[in-house]
Amino acid sequence: MLEVYSWPTPNGHKVHIMLEECGLDYRVHPVDIGAGEQFAPAFLALSPNNKIPAITDPDGPDGRPISLFESGAILLYLAGKTGRLLPADVAGKYEVLQWLMFQVGSVGPMLGQAHHFRIYAPDKLPYAIERYSNEARRLYGILNKRLAQSTYVGGSHYSIADIAVFPWLRSWKNQGVEMADYPHLKGWFDEIARRPAVRRGVEVLADTRRPLTDERAREVLFGERQQRQR
Repeated sequence: MLEVYSWPTPNGHKVHIMLEECGLDYRVHPVDIGAGEQFAPAFLALSPNNKIPAITDPDGPDGRPISLFESGAILLYLAGKTGRLLPADVAGKYEVLQWLMFQVGSVGPMLGQAHHFRIYAPDKLPYAIERYSNEARRLYGILNKRLAQSTYVGGSHYSIADIAVFPWLRSWKNQGVEMADYPHLKGWFDEIARRPAVRRGVEVLADTRRPLTDERAREVLFGERQQRQR
């Protein structure tokens, strides 16, 4: 059984959905990021960047245990372990991987900044809000154009690229985006949201979710506590 250390955030849900899609047995250990549980020594031993999610697999490569952090790496590991949701042919694999990297390098960080300055920042800075809201709309436009030409983000088949992108778009209103402005993307989003494994995945730890806008949570997530871990 895989041990999953997570919280109900987009990056957490990426892994939850993948596990459900693959039908793997797993046990979830909540890591309350608003309370600072990501700084516990036991968790830092798994995830030195003090970010969720992380996993341990007692039956890793060659039957030996393995621990992994970073959601993109975990998606790749689970795809390799199960032989699912990543094409076997070289061209198809790299088509998916480029879009996975697009999510990891652009969609996640930029939409995260849009969330931060629009929702979490105590001071509403017009320049920052405009910059990251515009960037969110730009990224949605790229995905909309891609999905006008391709059935799924990574190509003709559902893959880890779709699993990586989907959770980040669930909060489109908080990113200053109107989903109806991106009809191809909206059609894809609605289809993915109907998948049974996706529905189960986004419900993992959903009962623990709460706003992280109080002073304690801000200090833990963005303040001195975060800086002390460097």
